[in-house]
Amino acid sequence: MTDTRETIAIGMLPRQAGSPVEWRVSDRIVPYQTALAEMDARADAIAAGRQAELVWLLEHSPLYTAGTSARAEQLIDARFPVHNVGRGGQYTYHGPGQRIAYAMLDLNRRTPDLRAYVAALEEWIIRTLAAFNVRGERREDRIGVWVRRPEKGIGHEDKIAALGIRVRKWVTLHGIAVNVEPDLTHFTGIVPCGVSEQRYGVTSLADLGLTVTMPEFDMALRQSFEALFGAAKPI
Repeated sequence: MTDTRETIAIGMLPRQAGSPVEWRVSDRIVPYQTALAEMDARADAIAAGRQAELVWLLEHSPLYTAGTSARAEQLIDARFPVHNVGRGGQYTYHGPGQRIAYAMLDLNRRTPDLRAYVAALEEWIIRTLAAFNVRGERREDRIGVWVRRPEKGIGHEDKIAALGIRVRKWVTLHGIAVNVEPDLTHFTGIVPCGVSEQRYGVTSLADLGLTVTMPEFDMALRQSFEALFGAAKPI
């Protein structure tokens, strides 16, 4: 059986022609609870056929989120607000300089396969990073996208992007978070995604020595998205 985390065995392009995915970019910091409420409402409208699919790019003020698998001991220092959410995964950090992409996609018109969807999200990140000559990689035992850091020691790898999803009536919620230029010290308040081994850390494009503006990163995100999920149009 083909492992969908290594190859996208089942494509996420729409099976039939329809409305393109709407593409929204918020230039200002969006309050987390506001984003959750809007995302929930939009997912319900998509499931009911009242609105088109949506990808929403934004940033939040510093905060931690706890997924459905989070454990109390993984919260080391609650220096920022902590939000318990219904997405999969453990603790993660969101803050300025991190590009968050909330994807509200109808898997009924694509492929109702969660493993394939997670693989497609990882591939979306990997292709976007490749546009900046960064080799992102997936790992069988760790969700997210990783970058090898041999200069830090044998076997050292840093996480550059996280993902967490929820699905309701086969409409997806939440999505991905890629570290463009966040304050990496903010990750020390948690055990990010439950990965505590010393040889695994957190990085960003800026930490890798790259100067990338958020509009530049957004352009690469959109190009990679369209190749995997279909046409997107600004709103």
